[in-house]
Amino acid sequence: MNADVSTRSGAAEATEVRLEALSIGRLDSVLEIENAAYSFPWTRGNFIDSLASGYAIQLLCAGDEVLGYFVAMRGVDEVHLLNLTVVPRYQGQGWAVMLLEALVLWARGQSAQCLWLEVRVGNLRAQAVYERFGFQQVGARPRYYPSTGGARENAVVMSLSL
Repeated sequence: MNADVSTRSGAAEATEVRLEALSIGRLDSVLEIENAAYSFPWTRGNFIDSLASGYAIQLLCAGDEVLGYFVAMRGVDEVHLLNLTVVPRYQGQGWAVMLLEALVLWARGQSAQCLWLEVRVGNLRAQAVYERFGFQQVGARPRYYPSTGGARENAVVMSLSL
């Protein structure tokens, strides 16, 4: 999915943003963002495995700069959002919503009926974005995410009917 999308403020003085598929050449940029955004980031291997599995990995770019990305896995009549990340300095500017809009368009193109995701129970900011977008909490996954000191954090399971 490559598409030009409308402009939002605050993105590296860009006049337009676009979506592009993750390439190996962009992987280092994505890993920098992942490490800046999370205490327990995805590894290079996670992204390589996702590419090898044919998952949708779309970058939101302004010029040469990556603003954010999503990783999604297609299933039978559904899509599972595995990772949605916005560069920390661009968070709160609407980029996550733009990525979600692109994800929904892609999922509908895959004939998906539902979109699923997990989010850390402590990530209230992300939960609020997903809820405003129309996702509903439908369950929980105990001890789903790694946490500090070897502990595990619960996940909230959310879904959006397409």
